[in-house]
Amino acid sequence: MKCKSSNFNKVENPKPNIVVIYADDLGYGDLSSYGATELITPNIDRIANEGIRFTNGYATSPTCTPSRFSMLSGIYPFRSQRAKILPGNAPLLFDIGKQTLPSMLKDAGYFTGVVGKWHLGLGDENMNWNEDIKPGPLEIGFDYSYIMASTNDRVPSVYVKNHNIDGLDPKDPISVSYRSNFEGEPTGKENPELLKVHPSHGHNRSIHNGISRIGYMKGGKSALFIDEDMSDDFLRESKNFINNHKDTPFFLFYSLHQPHVPRIPHPRFVGKSGLGPRGDVILEADWAVGEFLNELEKLGIAENTIVIFSSDNGPVLDDGYHDESETKIGKHTPRGGLRGGKYSLFDAGTHVPFMVRWPSKIKPSVSDALVCQIDLTASLASLVGQQNTTPDSENILDALTGISKEGRQNLLLGQNNITSFIKGNYVLIPPHKGPKRVNKWVKNETGRDRNMQLYNLKEDRSQQNNLADKNPEKVAAMIRELEIIKNNNK
Repeated sequence: MKCKSSNFNKVENPKPNIVVIYADDLGYGDLSSYGATELITPNIDRIANEGIRFTNGYATSPTCTPSRFSMLSGIYPFRSQRAKILPGNAPLLFDIGKQTLPSMLKDAGYFTGVVGKWHLGLGDENMNWNEDIKPGPLEIGFDYSYIMASTNDRVPSVYVKNHNIDGLDPKDPISVSYRSNFEGEPTGKENPELLKVHPSHGHNRSIHNGISRIGYMKGGKSALFIDEDMSDDFLRESKNFINNHKDTPFFLFYSLHQPHVPRIPHPRFVGKSGLGPRGDVILEADWAVGEFLNELEKLGIAENTIVIFSSDNGPVLDDGYHDESETKIGKHTPRGGLRGGKYSLFDAGTHVPFMVRWPSKIKPSVSDALVCQIDLTASLASLVGQQNTTPDSENILDALTGISKEGRQNLLLGQNNITSFIKGNYVLIPPHKGPKRVNKWVKNETGRDRNMQLYNLKEDRSQQNNLADKNPEKVAAMIRELEIIKNNNK
């Protein structure tokens, strides 16, 4: 689909700094700016209240790797068979040489950095973690990276700074396997007495910091992260980044790990929410965002810094560990009245908090425009005078800056052949085989059904009234449009 032209004047010098703050598994109803009453998130709310809070903001997929891939690549996840939840030792997901959000901004003169969760693959099929770890973020357009090697529940439990594990002692090399354990290494399955957090399903292999993970790991003791310190580590690196580059335009992808499992808050936040560790780590993330925003103010660059906040997919309670997420949820509703959640084709899988703040240009408001993270490359390219060459990113800069209340006309969601399609107020979920629930632990509905599903999201936010049988012409038209998008692989 052709990108719309923007009425927004091309940015004058100095170019705005750009920061994307990206939460992990945060639901539409997890923030007080989106209606939460049991969790109060004043710092993230600052972005919403001082900028534009979007009521129809979307990730492209109900799981993290595909959403992150599409946001940075401008490519719908279904176009890549590998765009699914990756193991911790997966090779880099991106095709080197294709335009990405960071490479586009780098071409525009920005210094680009990523701090936090990555989960987009590193290296190649035969990577040795003790040598240079590449290709990775630096090969797709980032100038600097300080990232978790995979996810906090997968080995290796280390940070990677640019091309190397941070703090690794060459005398104690690290070994990683997703096939078999290393001799003499304890596991959560065989040594539960060593655990401070117990798995509910999976997550029962190598133990580090009293927590068993997915996969096997040995060695590298000096480099292993401490879960309780992870939020502070990423905040420190993000603040260092903006301090080091405050005098030139910068782009920072500040990728939070909260509230992904294992949910291990710093002792400062333990018990603060009353909702168990999941609520505590959301408050921890909110505090970190506040500290970061304060640093922008302190440096005198907040006025001309665009801050975009969103989440990679919707919420989940039990996602692999016994952490009281279900027993202490109380009256809190992470879905915010939507149906489904993480892993789901229903709306709560991809309908997430989405807000944009740019004090010198954007007036505070609430917008119902349909906006998606995949459109950041095309929209920001228009802003900074670059050409977008990604296949699926659309220029919705006017919506993102509040000039227009109109965003996307349609949006294809999902991964591989498991998709749904939004057009106007309607969402179409084609027939899909599979279970109604993810499993007996992850109780989220999958949205899969052998029957066609059509819902009016404006009138039926909780998707209780299937209109497919009563609207065969609309169903047929949406299927035709969905197929055109799928087959239009530029």
